Amino acid sequence: MSAESVSHPKPAIPELHREEAFRRLVESVEDYAIFMLTPAGIVTTWNVGAQRLKGYTADEIIGKHFSTFYPAEALASDWPAIELQKATDLGRFEDEGWRIAKGGRRFWANVIITAMRGPNGELLGFSKITRDLTQRREQEERLRRSEESLRFLIEGVKDHAMFMLDPNGIVLGWNAGAVRVHGYSSEEIVGQDAAKLYTEEDVVAGKPRIELAIARKQGFSEDIGWRSRGDGSRFWADVSLTALIDGEGTLRGFAQITRDLTERRRVQELETEGKRINEFIAMLAHELRNPLAPIGNAVGILEKLSTTPELQWPTQLIGRQVVHLSRLVDDLLDVSRITSGKIQLRTERAELGATLASAVESVRSTVVRFGHAFEVTLPPQPVYVDCDPTRITQVIVNLVTNAAKYTPSGGRVQVLLEQHGPTAYLHVIDNGIGMSKQLIDTAFNLFTQGERTLDRSEGGLGIGLTLAKAIVQLHGGEVTATSAGLGQGTQMTVSLPLSVEAATEAESKANDLAHPRGRRLLVVDDNVDAATSLAALLRMSGHSVSLAHDGNTALQLAQADPPDTIVLDLGLPGITGFDVARRLRAMPALAQTRLIAMTGYGRDDDKRATTEAGFDQHLVKPVSLEDLLDAIGSEFLRG
Repeated sequence: MSAESVSHPKPAIPELHREEAFRRLVESVEDYAIFMLTPAGIVTTWNVGAQRLKGYTADEIIGKHFSTFYPAEALASDWPAIELQKATDLGRFEDEGWRIAKGGRRFWANVIITAMRGPNGELLGFSKITRDLTQRREQEERLRRSEESLRFLIEGVKDHAMFMLDPNGIVLGWNAGAVRVHGYSSEEIVGQDAAKLYTEEDVVAGKPRIELAIARKQGFSEDIGWRSRGDGSRFWADVSLTALIDGEGTLRGFAQITRDLTERRRVQELETEGKRINEFIAMLAHELRNPLAPIGNAVGILEKLSTTPELQWPTQLIGRQVVHLSRLVDDLLDVSRITSGKIQLRTERAELGATLASAVESVRSTVVRFGHAFEVTLPPQPVYVDCDPTRITQVIVNLVTNAAKYTPSGGRVQVLLEQHGPTAYLHVIDNGIGMSKQLIDTAFNLFTQGERTLDRSEGGLGIGLTLAKAIVQLHGGEVTATSAGLGQGTQMTVSLPLSVEAATEAESKANDLAHPRGRRLLVVDDNVDAATSLAALLRMSGHSVSLAHDGNTALQLAQADPPDTIVLDLGLPGITGFDVARRLRAMPALAQTRLIAMTGYGRDDDKRATTEAGFDQHLVKPVSLEDLLDAIGSEFLRG
């Protein structure tokens, strides 16, 4: 027998030594909690990993039941006993869930319980291995929330069609915006070729394939053009197509975003058409003005040469019509300038009563010529506005002329100027033919006119009210029309903001009459109905109000935006109103904030307690609004 063929037996390791080596191995593992349980669940061993993971030393935990590691909700369902039973029945049981470490720290654990049996199958106990998966769970949860947020974002977008295509252009996903924009439900389009979204002529021309090829090659493609809806109609769309490439450079599909630009295209077309109309009006007005000058000169010559009544009458008639035609041309030019944004105001601080008086005198002869009674009422005090007096005069003349024109001969035209608060109101009132509701709704539209009888010789282009409204709006004001109906007269009202100095004075007077000056308030009450209703009353009283229903929220709101006054209930969940008040008083930014305790407790001891906590005032429920407003409105300064 050769030396090579001689076998050398392995050295025998005593059973005791093997058990000792294994025990030391288990005890030294730091990343896993490994320990033994009795059949009843009592901890009998404890390794280094168990101490690191659960925080207990061996002396602290050996001899105690392993349910110590379970949260209250698991104990309530008797889950520790269920785990042992399952391990007993199955031989091994694995679970994931929340566990409790020493000090109450929660961690997400993977647990494996294995039943340990003797040679005759008798249950000797259990081995338990626990891993801390908290970090992995947090990462998974962040990923889940991120994916969920992205899904909610895409699904929630209503104005953009956002969907996925596979590498061949087949629709894979479909959001709510795609349903609205394209008119297909998800069931109708998912799995279909995206070419279905193109017009027939684009499909014939191969446009869907071309756009996919461009996006595949360049990573992105964009197109503006017609697209098709599910009902066969078309819309003007802005379409972007993005290729989705993975880390290995493989095309996974495409993301497509489509915006419906039909309305924008229509507006652009209207703007272009409006610009052409304005240019035509400007040219027409300019051409009409050219012959008016020599005609006016000729009228002047005739007036000097006319010596007989037969010549004076037609001369005056021509002169009036030249003035009327000149006014129409001026209105045309002004409308053109306003609609094109070329009109400029020469604003100054003017006394509106004086401007009105001057305008009325310039148009009085026109009103009288119609045979109307003419009344002008001015306020006793001057009314100052920041305006272009020439343009405001133009508005007044337009409105008064309109009133005279649409009032039968022998009627009445009234002009009334008044001031309320920071606004001046100019009313032009007549007892003429009135306006229907339909006409009121369209009266300020360009080229809109009321019905005129055949004997109305004074015509117009239907742009006077449009011009008046545009001029007033340039001044920051508004023009409105009211009428009780046909045959019952009309009232035109111009509202203009007072000049800065006048408005400030008027507002100061109004505030002096009001109860308290408007404050920024924070109402804190855990009774939602009581807090909401009180906030509504305070807002109606001119205050700005924020709400909180617990102490912590109140502290956060107060620190973020310090209010003038805090109305604070004492019986709050979590921290009491007394604690809230003390913390508020410790914040330097809230040194000037007034604290009002509003509570059902009204004894002297209660009032002393609120004062010691830092409250400025103690109100006992139920509190009248008047008393609360007095408390909020009283001036104070904390030292």
